[in-house]
Amino acid sequence: MGQRESRLDFGHFGQTLVSLQERRRTLIYSKGMEDWTMAMLGDPGVGKTALANQFTMNVSVDCTETSVDDYRRLLLVDNRQCIIGVVTTANLDHWATLRETWLRQDQGFILVYSISDRATFDRINHWREMINGDPAAFILIGNKADQDYARKVTKSEGEALATELGCHFLETSAKTAQNVDRLFETMVRLLRDAAGSRVAAAEHHRARKRTKCCVL
Repeated sequence: MGQRESRLDFGHFGQTLVSLQERRRTLIYSKGMEDWTMAMLGDPGVGKTALANQFTMNVSVDCTETSVDDYRRLLLVDNRQCIIGVVTTANLDHWATLRETWLRQDQGFILVYSISDRATFDRINHWREMINGDPAAFILIGNKADQDYARKVTKSEGEALATELGCHFLETSAKTAQNVDRLFETMVRLLRDAAGSRVAAAEHHRARKRTKCCVL
């Protein structure tokens, strides 16, 4: 019974994600805001839910993530208003389907470990492999920076892994709010850059097609 309760109900997850997107889309269309969605990945207990709570409600809830939750917040980044959706889950029984959806939608991924738990850091490559593609944006986060007294992973190790993965790196604390807003501001900028690159590439492709037509 306990095992079944810990499994992710993808039907519920799909409904949650669709509901989240529909609610945001209605608000975005009426207000003309940007729409960004991010998935937090990492072992249970690294503080994904606490980070999402700190970001959206300015509170820290330190608990073990065993289900799927979504969070939303309006954020002004570089004088441009956007609405950010954050989905957290510690159970990925149906990750292949979810992954393809997120990659198609060019959304972002946040890989989280705890600086006070070496095992969660060692499994980051596992979580990166679970994405199995080139996301529009992703970032490596060493959470629980307030627990420096119990640190098991150095900051330089986190930076080195981020360099290896080819992504940005930050240490955060859901408890003190250290770098929490900066995390999501950085993700928004990365997603904007990726979107701009896609638009530029599409325009270049169309221009080349027009040139070929003229030559013919």
